Amino acid sequence: MTRDSRRTGGGTLFTEPVLVVDRKATPAGSGREFGVFDQHGDRLGAVVEIGRGLLRKALHLFPNCDQFLTSRFEVRDAGGSVVLKVTRPAKMVPSRFLVTRADGTPIGEISRESTPGRIRFAFTARGRPVGQLHAERDFSITDADGLEVAHGAPTADNYVVEVHDHLSDPLASMVVAAALTVDTALKQAGHDT
Repeated sequence: MTRDSRRTGGGTLFTEPVLVVDRKATPAGSGREFGVFDQHGDRLGAVVEIGRGLLRKALHLFPNCDQFLTSRFEVRDAGGSVVLKVTRPAKMVPSRFLVTRADGTPIGEISRESTPGRIRFAFTARGRPVGQLHAERDFSITDADGLEVAHGAPTADNYVVEVHDHLSDPLASMVVAAALTVDTALKQAGHDT
């Protein structure tokens, strides 16, 4: 048990110190859903990939074809209300994710930086840097000053994200958006995280 897993959370995606993301998708309408739980197994919400129509499902049979289609995700709270939307536009090189509130109000952008041999994403909000995600097998999220604010690691069926402190927006929303969607979107696009 780490320092973060002992801290009491507020029962939401933005206040819990530990987020456990189910890596096995369940069907949800025309998309797929990935459950998000707290460290005790209580459901906090879900990430729902939306817009997986017949064309997308057919193209999914061919490796690397998903990169030519826009990916859309909704981050939903435990009651099913959308709290964030994340969009990866089709065939963006390097990968780019747009993060908005449920009503479409822009929060920021997550952009892959060209770093040979490394997976690194910059977080920007209103044109200013607010953090970064560094990934290999595990991932680390830092604030604009380079201090780690969250850490994620895969397990067999899940990945566990530990958020070190309560964060304010826009960094809080960017951390939740990145932690819950970047891995899935990059796997679809044929990248390895």
